[in-house]
Amino acid sequence: MNYQVIALDLDGTLLTPEKKILPESIHALHNARKSGAKVVIVTGRHFVAIHPFYQALELDTPAICCNGALLYDYPEKKVIASTPLHAEQAALLIDLLECYDVHGLMYADDAMIYQDLTGHIERTTNWANSLPVSQRPVFRQVKSLRETANEVESIWKFALTDTDTDKLKKFTQIVERELSLTCEWSWHDQVDIAQNGNSKGKRLAQWVESQGLSMSQVIAFGDNFNDLSMLKAAGLGVAMGNAVDEVKACADLVIGTNIEPSISDVINNYYKE
Repeated sequence: MNYQVIALDLDGTLLTPEKKILPESIHALHNARKSGAKVVIVTGRHFVAIHPFYQALELDTPAICCNGALLYDYPEKKVIASTPLHAEQAALLIDLLECYDVHGLMYADDAMIYQDLTGHIERTTNWANSLPVSQRPVFRQVKSLRETANEVESIWKFALTDTDTDKLKKFTQIVERELSLTCEWSWHDQVDIAQNGNSKGKRLAQWVESQGLSMSQVIAFGDNFNDLSMLKAAGLGVAMGNAVDEVKACADLVIGTNIEPSISDVINNYYKE
């Protein structure tokens, strides 16, 4: 098959646990682009948190961020297409977060906004502070998420974290039932809540179609539940060896883990130097 697009999740897939891209992956993706392939980042991350990876890959394609909530033109620094939460939906969700004592990180405009500092945020900000200033994602602590939700222009998603995953599972059921929002697990202890209908697969398919291509011409790599939509729709859906079992079960191919040069092995099989 002549694959024209390579779609890559970041955390748990293209990135190692140290948040690095393996040199073999960089080399293979560079060769694929020289052969005419389009390489696209498809991530749950905010667009302010992809700078080092986008630059390392020297991409010129838009990035699909926040699990498909938006398509971001990195070179032009602007949102091309988006389906954000409405302010009233965010307000209702924040009410539920407070009622059930669940922490939420709000991805809005050009920042990640939180009310209370947690271990998850502390670890992420420590990583951010290790980067050059020009690549650091923006975190903002506010007194009230509710008030801030009324002040921002666009709310892309909420990332909920808790060490009690059973508590998170029950909470997502409440959110889906009462607010009809999309809930997707992006890590073992994180569930993302966004506008109903948003997904990586849907936004990727829209962009692929805009390029005059079809999803049958896409190789997609992923590891977690929020990757299922694009792996199922892609011509070749590839699950990492460290992926959750449900992702492995739906994939066309299961490869090595994100600390092995497995992605480069697949790419080199289709794009020769």
